[in-house]
Amino acid sequence: MQIKFSNKLTFIFVLIFMLALTACGSATPTPQPAQSDADTSEEAAPAEEAASTEEEAPAAEGEQRVFKIWHYEEPGSATGDAWARAQEIFEETHPNVTVEFELKTFEQIQQTAQMILNTDEAPDVMEVNKGNATAGLYSKQGLLTDLTDVAAERGWDELLGTSLQTTARYDENGIMGDGPLYGITTYGEFVMVYYNKDMFDEYGLEVPTSLEEFEAVADTFVEAGVVPISLGAGSVWPVTQNFYELALYEGDSELVEAYQLFKSDLDFHGPAFTFGAERFADHIAKGYYGDNANGVIQDDATAAFVQGNFPMMLTGSWEFGNFQNQISDFEWGIFLMPGKTFNTGSGGNLLVVPESAQNKDLAYEFLDITLGEEVQTLMANAGGIPINADLSQIENEKNQELNEAFSSIVENEGLAFYPDWPAPGYMDVLGGALQQLIDGSITTDAFLDQIAGPWQDYKSTLE
Repeated sequence: MQIKFSNKLTFIFVLIFMLALTACGSATPTPQPAQSDADTSEEAAPAEEAASTEEEAPAAEGEQRVFKIWHYEEPGSATGDAWARAQEIFEETHPNVTVEFELKTFEQIQQTAQMILNTDEAPDVMEVNKGNATAGLYSKQGLLTDLTDVAAERGWDELLGTSLQTTARYDENGIMGDGPLYGITTYGEFVMVYYNKDMFDEYGLEVPTSLEEFEAVADTFVEAGVVPISLGAGSVWPVTQNFYELALYEGDSELVEAYQLFKSDLDFHGPAFTFGAERFADHIAKGYYGDNANGVIQDDATAAFVQGNFPMMLTGSWEFGNFQNQISDFEWGIFLMPGKTFNTGSGGNLLVVPESAQNKDLAYEFLDITLGEEVQTLMANAGGIPINADLSQIENEKNQELNEAFSSIVENEGLAFYPDWPAPGYMDVLGGALQQLIDGSITTDAFLDQIAGPWQDYKSTLE
């Protein structure tokens, strides 16, 4: 996810961000409500039993250590609430540690992580976007701690499993799938269609079971003067997922491995990307996204769906908990883009330990807690997709539906990752070209040429 800025605005943003870092050393710790010892004893045990002797640097008796956490999961989201509880547990079990938590935005981390990780101002735990263009790049530059041995000691490798480790392991070229483990994910995520059941009922529509049926649903709304799909293309990243979901109708495992892992050459004018580009252009021409998608940012597109102004929105599971909290005026549900095997999704974003972190031993203990059953089950009940929850304790039918949808993708080995991952800066390449496709300034052939060049250029550096 990323917003396009001019060079001048980017410079100003970075300057302000660096000034803010200077002030954060005196930040007041985030207050957290107290919990009983009985609630935390089970979670604390793994961290204490498996503490790494190599990384520990305990403070002198009575000295207060400062432990810094940065992430961009908002309060009210499933992951945000789960990690807030993890912080509470950590504070209760570490009375001689002051926790300094800073809530960032995705855009802040995306644009400044490389710079921050290369300084002694880096936090002890930081959330970063997974993929070659981000976590892969940072690992290649030596900015992240290799967690392979720690993960084996603490059992994280067994919890994560092979498929979820794909986006946490990076080789010497920063390509995901192989190599050391440089982060952990505490959840899964995927892209789906959220839909307004009341609007579907009003027009006598059913959940589609094929792409053709999906398009028939959208056509019905267009004919009635209703824009079918809320899209914040002005934020760049959302539109890349709309396009990728269409391309995956002609995609297979060979395509995913070529595009994401550079396992083989890729013809961007081949069936998958050609189909995605032409179908997306057709959807634009039919009015599926209205006439101003490039002028709408994602926050506004999401708010418009929450307010009941659109019947559908294609976005990720990260919005599920927010929608449960925010939507009260209509009934809503979810479905996968119908009639295909592969789906945009993966393990969640990564919690990493910067190589320059001052308290690596504490970082490992915090990561332990985020993977603990209490925190994971809380995430499930808040609308998340945990990897170590007691699923029998999920109380909400919608949450069960969400986890079942993700399980169906994983069982079919259908996770296709995210379209902006392959190369550094590729989010702007792909998203920018799609914005041009939306406003009609390039043809589909020109679009495919435009997104092929940077991918092929980056692949050549790996050979």
